[in-house]
Amino acid sequence: MLKVIGAGFGRTGTTSLKMALEELGFTKCYHMREMITHPAHPRVWLDAYAGKSVNWDKIFSGYQAILDWPGAYFYKELMAAYPDAKVILSVRDPERWYASMTNTIHTESESVPRWTLWPLPPVRQMFQVLDQVVWQGVFQGRFLDKDYALRVFADNVAEVKRIVPAERLLVYDVKEGWEPLCHFLGVPVPDKPFPRSNDAAERKGLLRRRRAIAIGAFVVEILLGAGLITLLLKLLRLF
Repeated sequence: MLKVIGAGFGRTGTTSLKMALEELGFTKCYHMREMITHPAHPRVWLDAYAGKSVNWDKIFSGYQAILDWPGAYFYKELMAAYPDAKVILSVRDPERWYASMTNTIHTESESVPRWTLWPLPPVRQMFQVLDQVVWQGVFQGRFLDKDYALRVFADNVAEVKRIVPAERLLVYDVKEGWEPLCHFLGVPVPDKPFPRSNDAAERKGLLRRRRAIAIGAFVVEILLGAGLITLLLKLLRLF
């Protein structure tokens, strides 16, 4: 059963926050990438987006928290389904958020031709969730209009603050570390550094891993003639 609901947009430190929540015992924490390992989940999210009744417990069996999209789009529905869950609104400097979105999720999403996904239904549906819920649902197809996207970001922050009761809400920047998060959740502060994802050192390590994957994939592609490898590499870069 969900105990924590994330209402903040992607690229607001949600990966670091996911790691922190799991360190605090809120396991597991659902994140966008969970759809890769649960092929049945995209269909449920798409049904929810279409306004159909869904069984949220079907998705969240074994999970105590959810962050990032697509969950952030449905935070009001999730609050109603899990009335005892607390809500965390992850925030970030808007300009830095937009730059991060542009350079990561949006760029990689646009680089994957959708026709190549037809032989891969679970992957295709995951991209349908991204396309429909995020690019169309959240940003109305206007993400590249920077002023509009920044306004949507600000409006979401304002809406969450207005709708969620103060005692149920934490507005949180991961730069604040453990103390406000632990106080809000009523758990002890760990005697270890707050987890940081996508910092400079980690990104260098990630680049090395990507190079190793690329070399291995190149060899496999030559041997098998499999264009699927190229697609998988694009997906790895997205997440």
